[in-house]
Amino acid sequence: MADVEKNVTEEVTEKKDAKATETKDAKAAKAAAKAAAKKNKVPLGKRIKKALKEFKAEFKKIVWSSRRNTFVNTVLVCVVMAVVAVTIGLLDFGFSKLLELLAGLV
Repeated sequence: MADVEKNVTEEVTEKKDAKATETKDAKAAKAAAKAAAKKNKVPLGKRIKKALKEFKAEFKKIVWSSRRNTFVNTVLVCVVMAVVAVTIGLLDFGFSKLLELLAGLV
């Protein structure tokens, strides 16, 4: 019985040692990666310059609608908004009259 307990205790100790070693290795690797990232970090000015170049390249890819197409789409949106507003207003009026009718019955 004492041998079993001793074996279990040794296994637990070995597992703890292995975990501690893994933790130390992980911390060392993380620190090394952080140091490498810091060493390879691009200066702020260069990053801003690169971002502006990419922005300019993407801006050139934009296809602008014609003036007529924009006007037609604007009118279409206004008409759809008016139709939806009238529909909601009629539904609201109908439901309020229905509630007044039901309230009159009570």
